[in-house]
Amino acid sequence: MVLYRRIFTVVFVFLILSWNKSIGQEVPLNPISYRVFNPFLFNPAISGSKDFSSIDLIAAVQGSSKSQLLSGNWRMAKKVPGYFLSPDIKEFTNVGTGWYIFNDRNDSSKNTGMGATFSYHIPLDKKHLSFLSFGASFKWVKFNRDEVHSTDPGKSKPSKSVSYPNMDLGIYYYSPALFAGISFTNLFGNPESPNTLGEYEIPVSRQFFFQTGYKILLNRSLNIVLEPSIIINADGSSSQESKNMFEPMLKFYFENFCLGSYFNDFDKMSFFLQYKYPRFYFGTFFQLPKDTPYYKQSMVAEITLGMNFTKLSGKSHW
Repeated sequence: MVLYRRIFTVVFVFLILSWNKSIGQEVPLNPISYRVFNPFLFNPAISGSKDFSSIDLIAAVQGSSKSQLLSGNWRMAKKVPGYFLSPDIKEFTNVGTGWYIFNDRNDSSKNTGMGATFSYHIPLDKKHLSFLSFGASFKWVKFNRDEVHSTDPGKSKPSKSVSYPNMDLGIYYYSPALFAGISFTNLFGNPESPNTLGEYEIPVSRQFFFQTGYKILLNRSLNIVLEPSIIINADGSSSQESKNMFEPMLKFYFENFCLGSYFNDFDKMSFFLQYKYPRFYFGTFFQLPKDTPYYKQSMVAEITLGMNFTKLSGKSHW
């Protein structure tokens, strides 16, 4: 345990010092709440880390911008012989997989794409409660920009359509209480060269993520758990304020109910909730501007629906 914590600390410090603090764009950028509900999209090593399989749909609306994300991930299982008259049972293998399809549309451009994720989970104790996993995802993205008309010839732009591949890599440690992960996304970078101003028309850049959190058990009989966590995001484009790298999150669990807040933008207030039934669940995510009237900047409203299936032995968890 101590060795793995030291490895994470050394790698994290090295990357923070060597990568630029910058303004870039993830692919997909929206819906925002996938970082809360489906974090395997930015760290493929997380896929398959739960004791249930799921299919999830997230839909988001902010003014004229609309985004949809359909995803699924699971831990592959195999049948093992039972004992005496007991039937064969299923148990986890070390392999996790996942997939996703997304559509992210704003006023004048659209990103669509799909990805496949693979992970391998190594148990670190005999009871198989703590794991170290390694993951990779391969994705194909299509960027479309509408034709821009303007009385200023310098601002007019023709329509544009570019398709390109990309790849993400990740490492993830998880146990019943502690989790931490490091990932690198969009490793192939931007498919185009920058213009004379050093700017990219296609909004994608290499990014680094560090995520860690801890579950604090407040009441065992009522299953009340508090989970503070943080996502640190840096990329390799242009400089930004250091505070924009840090994205804190707080989750409060009570039985099958979860609520909390996630700050990916400190100029906005956000909150989310999720309720899980035995076989399906639903959730919402809202983000409100703090200092801007609603009629000038619309709020973000997202909804997520999901289904749990192929449940194995043991109680499924968040």
